[in-house]
Amino acid sequence: MGIQKDRVKFNVGGRIFETTATTLANAGRNSLFGAMFDDDWNLNADDTTITEHFIDRNPDCFPVFLDLLRTGELYVPQNLPEKLLYREALFYGLLDHVRSAKWGPFDGNRLRPACSVTGRAPGDGTAIRAGPDGGCCVAHGSMVHVYDWMMEEHPPINLDYQRVNDAGWVDSENIVLSACERLGKGDGGMGLFSASTGELRYKFHVKHENQVKSYTAGALSFSSDYKLFSSCKGRSNEYGIGVWDQVTGKQIDFFYEPPGWSLGDADKLQWLHGTNCLLVATLFPRKDNCYISLLDFRDKSNMVWSWSDIGAPITDERRVRDAIAMEETSSICVVNEYEDLGFMDLRRSAGSVRWSSRSRLMKGKMPDEPCYPKLALHEGQLFSSMNDCISVFCGPDWVLTSRLRRSYGGSICDFSIGGDRLFALHSEENVFDIWETSPPPII
Repeated sequence: MGIQKDRVKFNVGGRIFETTATTLANAGRNSLFGAMFDDDWNLNADDTTITEHFIDRNPDCFPVFLDLLRTGELYVPQNLPEKLLYREALFYGLLDHVRSAKWGPFDGNRLRPACSVTGRAPGDGTAIRAGPDGGCCVAHGSMVHVYDWMMEEHPPINLDYQRVNDAGWVDSENIVLSACERLGKGDGGMGLFSASTGELRYKFHVKHENQVKSYTAGALSFSSDYKLFSSCKGRSNEYGIGVWDQVTGKQIDFFYEPPGWSLGDADKLQWLHGTNCLLVATLFPRKDNCYISLLDFRDKSNMVWSWSDIGAPITDERRVRDAIAMEETSSICVVNEYEDLGFMDLRRSAGSVRWSSRSRLMKGKMPDEPCYPKLALHEGQLFSSMNDCISVFCGPDWVLTSRLRRSYGGSICDFSIGGDRLFALHSEENVFDIWETSPPPII
């Protein structure tokens, strides 16, 4: 990178600042400063005669950004509102730099509580989903509240008494919601909504024998090639897993539910990028038995892999409450209501669960209204919620390495990881916690 020998002078809102091209280069090409320089970070030819660059913006934020570009550290004076700082960072194209300075790359063993947000409708939280940019959305019955990464709430999405079953972020601007069909209304299904305005952009329809059918949409999943998957329950033969194009909203495939199996009632879907297969898990108490399968839409004549507890002696200690696929080890991890982890080998067509008892001390100490455990896998770390805490497991033997707990709000009914944050939704007070990793020290 070429080094600009002359200093660069700015007049920001009437105040003069001087810096160098080397400092400004830390802002990157996508920033306002990147547009002022050529490929070698010398001032563009049209700007060489300008001795002072005027920017009609707030002068109090500019020295904060210069210091951030010089040192990598963010220091915000007490008299400077953070919301103002974020607004100015957006103008300069420095929002990612500010976020990176506030919290570091995600690490479950270094998470710290950042804040808690109180919901609007106590006791009916359905799901929480982390957005790609550090925001989130929270479903409460037929209402979905959307927050940006500053935890500023956007206009809510109201589905008019249709219960929301699941939510998923297509990108930072769009959210897909799945909802129950209302008898006699012919609605339900799925829709794509604007995260900033709550406006419905289009619906995802199910067609059977070239006719559009009303249906209940359940669990959601997304693939890297812009496909959307959802469990579906219709009034006739629309039971199974539907596939849609995220961009156009058009249905492109459907995997019909085999006799004696359960796909349309699925609690969880997970797209496996390495094998191009979809994990489908239908769990107790939605069904009396548990059904876990892998689907390959390139061959819908058979399921790639399947497991069920039908016919097996079932106790609470062995009843599966959640499941997640681990592609690196070709296995599926399951959890019971005591947070015991179990593992199944995907390389075996019919195998049993190998349980690893970890939390028998919880037996007999369940809260009055417990929430069933949930699992998540993120960058080689396994997360499991249990009552009011989340456990972190690491290493080839999945050793318990950390526990995350907040005392307010009751049991955790759902949690989600994204945008380098973990969000945990509590059931009793409908409050959700935000956990962040401290930024690495500047050496």
